[in-house]
Amino acid sequence: MPGNHRGLAVAACILTGMSCFGQPVAAQGASTAFPARAITIIVPYGAGSSTDILTRVVARQISQNIGQPVVVENRAGAGGALGSSQVAKSLPDGYTLVMGTISSHSINASMMKNIPYDVLRDFAPISLVAYFPNLIAVNKDLPVSTLTELVSLAKARGAMNYATGGVGSSGQMGGELLKLRTGAPLNHVPYKDVSQAITDTMAGHVPVVFYQAPALVQQINAGQLKALAVLAPNRTPLLPNVPTAGEQGIAEFDATAWMGLFAPANTPGAVIDRLNAAVRAAATSPEVVEQLRPQGFTMVGSSPAEFRDFVKQDIAKWAEVIKATGATIE
Repeated sequence: MPGNHRGLAVAACILTGMSCFGQPVAAQGASTAFPARAITIIVPYGAGSSTDILTRVVARQISQNIGQPVVVENRAGAGGALGSSQVAKSLPDGYTLVMGTISSHSINASMMKNIPYDVLRDFAPISLVAYFPNLIAVNKDLPVSTLTELVSLAKARGAMNYATGGVGSSGQMGGELLKLRTGAPLNHVPYKDVSQAITDTMAGHVPVVFYQAPALVQQINAGQLKALAVLAPNRTPLLPNVPTAGEQGIAEFDATAWMGLFAPANTPGAVIDRLNAAVRAAATSPEVVEQLRPQGFTMVGSSPAEFRDFVKQDIAKWAEVIKATGATIE
């Protein structure tokens, strides 16, 4: 990942002395060693989503690391804001966490009016967990084979529709960033059901789709879609022959999706440290890495401070794009 993204890619060195973090902390008026009971991770998206898949795999490993059950609950709605808001209002005791994403904890900060939380004020970052790239793919009969050809065709036609997995998604930000960098006239067509977006692109009802690489690999390999560009600094191993936008002459084009774990603000530092050690150990374990690699996830880990800095920079990055393009959820 570029710049601050690369700085967060932590190697397999895990915090040592994990047991030393299990010191007594105040929780609900009682002094107990953390963790003394099950931990709940809220996934602010539906079952079967990329965030859900990642969280369930990582949660099993975290459970082994801390010796307590880790329960995953889906609380979908409002582009990830519903479940995230629930965690922001929870007791700051380390027992209720959220797997935040680029949408819920970065894009929404500028896209959503009256968002029910302030990411930097209401959450305690624990660790970046994973990232994966978005792609631009087109209908197989669209007469383009490169990203620059797509831009030229959009300009020649006067406008071109592109499908994504929803308003405020990283896919939409990819489209907005392409408009900003090239001046291509693109119209966003958000789908609540991304599988329908992919189907409609294959059928030619919409010519372009911006979405996560893992979800498009099968259709691309089958020749039902054409992949034009990876929206990340580096190519993805899932589709090694597909160039990045940067390789095609469009600089500063990164719409990498990410996921990371957050606790409510004011969670005790010893609890955050204990969770950070467990999460980093889970994210970098060979078992988890190998299980999630085929789905396009690159597993990482970070310190809480590194993760906070990363989120702060990502919020600022997308705020500039949103301001420049006028993108909005309403």
